[in-house]
Amino acid sequence: MNAPDLRPLPTAWLNRFAGLGADFYTELAASGMPAPHWVAQSPACAELLGWPADWASRPDWNALHVLSGNASWLGMRPLASVYSGHQFGVWAGQLGDGRALLLGELDTPNGPQELQLKGAGLTPYSRMGDGRAVLRSSIREFLCSEAMAALGIPTTRALAITGSALPVRRETIETAAVVTRVAPSFIRFGHFEHFAHSDQHAALRRLADFFIEQHAPDCLEAENRYVALLEKVAAQTAELIAAWQAVGFCHGVMNTDNMSMLGLTIDYGPFGFLDGFDPGHVCNHSDHQGRYAYARQPNIAFWNLHALAQAMLPLLDEPPEAAGERLIAALDAYKSVFPAALMARLRAKLGLVQALDGDQALIDDWLKLLAAGRSDFTIAHRRLAEFGAAPEPLRDLFLDRAAFDAWAERYRARLAAEASVDAERALRMKTVNPAVVLRNHLAEGAIRAAQGGDFGEIARLLKVLQRPFDEPELASDADFPPDWAQTLEVSCSS
Repeated sequence: MNAPDLRPLPTAWLNRFAGLGADFYTELAASGMPAPHWVAQSPACAELLGWPADWASRPDWNALHVLSGNASWLGMRPLASVYSGHQFGVWAGQLGDGRALLLGELDTPNGPQELQLKGAGLTPYSRMGDGRAVLRSSIREFLCSEAMAALGIPTTRALAITGSALPVRRETIETAAVVTRVAPSFIRFGHFEHFAHSDQHAALRRLADFFIEQHAPDCLEAENRYVALLEKVAAQTAELIAAWQAVGFCHGVMNTDNMSMLGLTIDYGPFGFLDGFDPGHVCNHSDHQGRYAYARQPNIAFWNLHALAQAMLPLLDEPPEAAGERLIAALDAYKSVFPAALMARLRAKLGLVQALDGDQALIDDWLKLLAAGRSDFTIAHRRLAEFGAAPEPLRDLFLDRAAFDAWAERYRARLAAEASVDAERALRMKTVNPAVVLRNHLAEGAIRAAQGGDFGEIARLLKVLQRPFDEPELASDADFPPDWAQTLEVSCSS
């Protein structure tokens, strides 16, 4: 393992993050895995990179061993970055890439993209961990990253999973895997917090200037580039959380070190999509206080933005009180963008084109109706598309038929108010209300097959998830979760 196999790729390595200097990372090679094998690959992610369809099997690329941490491509500069953060609302101090390794940054037809291995072994920031990832969590992250992209939700991407018989101890002995993640940048709120809390203000400014120049150049023309950056991050985060809420996605671990400065969904761990609609649903079995419940995600994101604002205080050359006021004012972007973005998405989910008085109440009452009977979030919205032609399948989702009928009358009147045409509305709604999301039981089926050596279900499910708005060939992919799925638990242990 780790014997260099230096081969060039057809695209150039940029490695701009590495240019920030040794305060920001530790350069080291991956630990590698014995006798690696392919578990899954994403053709869509490879296309994003501009790679040929046969990239994984090309002998001159040796991609299996590179993406397992056993070899290198010419021009790579593997490194683990340092950051800090608040975990479950408590300052956790120094954290960092404990089991992730940034291979470098590639110049691609779709702009610069960083490649990162998750599960590539110990780093100086592993703390009490072993630096490894296991097969089950790697499959979940791979599938969800690509599913979210297909849903149009900002996210890091997943290029591939490699696996090995290397044993990894969690609650039981499992096998190791490595996910190759792709994003324009993996910089998090926690990177800024690290340098602010450790009083490395020169490094903090270097980080902020780097990020603005590379990823937010529009902020350069602002009166204060750092205030403009915070406002931009707040708006992007607002759009992201609105997208999560509208599709019923629960992140599970919204710590500040898991918040992307680009407004991407990052660090898929104990995530979940809602089945029955429960605003208080907690998808992380380890979240005993319910801090990251579905309904709390918008406020948690705002809390995290406050932590980022606090970290950016040293960047403003003015008294702390005045600087604080300016940065807090920048967070107003979140307070204005989030409700508007969420309302726009929910209005579209109900097939409404115009914005009319009373829409908020109609939508709120629809969500209350779903919550009262724990009606299936994804199926209910999908069936709502056929409300005009076939209302009974939707009505059957509600135990309180009288309450549904009363709401349905209001909905009919609202559709009539904008002269909605049922067939046209149904088509619109089916482009925003997915038929298929990565429910826990679907992921679990792929995991169990893979643990038995069959990776075909991962590939099949990936194809389904990449067309989430189409009716799947297997009706069960879009059906209610089976009874046994109620016992599935997802925690931070991965």
